[in-house]
Parts: sequence; structure tokens; C-alpha cells
Amino acid sequence: GRAARSEYWYFMLFVILVAVVLGGLAGLMIGGSGFQNMQNGGSMPVGAMILFGILGIFYLGVLLPSISVAVRRFHDRNLSGWYYLGAIVLGFVPFVGFIASIATLVIACLKGTEGPNKFGRDPLGPEHSADVFN
Repeated sequence: GRAARSEYWYFMLFVILVAVVLGGLAGLMIGGSGFQNMQNGGSMPVGAMILFGILGIFYLGVLLPSISVAVRRFHDRNLSGWYYLGAIVLGFVPFVGFIASIATLVIACLKGTEGPNKFGRDPLGPEHSADVFN
């Protein structure tokens, strides 16, 4: 299938907001004196550990949906999902990874192809509008 820009970016906004909230709460639990305590051999507060654990579980939970929405975004540009895999693999090469992430960002920002393409119908096409009152 295909994913419109709004679908992709609203999903990314959700992921970023959850990460900022959980990470911010964990950071508040640690606090300034907590960082000094940890540098002197102390341990992290239990609440912060729990929040970081929840954040890790959240990231594991959104891993496959993130890949799915990114591949469907590539499909909307009439590109195969294998290009996304290539961008992920290139992400591990130091300088090339930076270029690959910029290319992925540009593809995510560009408008999709109008009308149907080889991956399905246009997600913004008239067949997807809700004709409730007709």
C-alpha cells in the first residue's frame, strides 16, 4: 500500500512525543544531583530505570510499524521498499549514512505520485473521500 505524508508525519510525531515525555520524566527523576551521584559510583533512581525500560519496550513496539509506514511512504513515491532497506544499511557507513538519512528525509517530505501507481491507489485520491451525505 501507500502512505500519505500526513499519515507518515503524524505517526513520527506520536513516536517523538512519547519519547520526549518518557525521557523527560526520567531525566527529571534523575535530576542534577542524581547525575553527580551516578558519576561518584551511585546508581540511577528506580523510577528513572523503569521509565527508560518502558521507553525501550515502546521503541521495540513501534519498530515494525515504523518500518511499515516508511516503506509505504516510499511506495507513495513509486519507489520500492528495498530502497529503504538500502538506506538503513548505508546508515551504518559513517559519511554515506548521513547522506542516506538526508535522502530518506527528502523522500518522506516529497509529495507522492498522483493517481494510482504500481503499489496501489492514491491515498489522497477522490475514491478515499468520505461521501457521508450522498
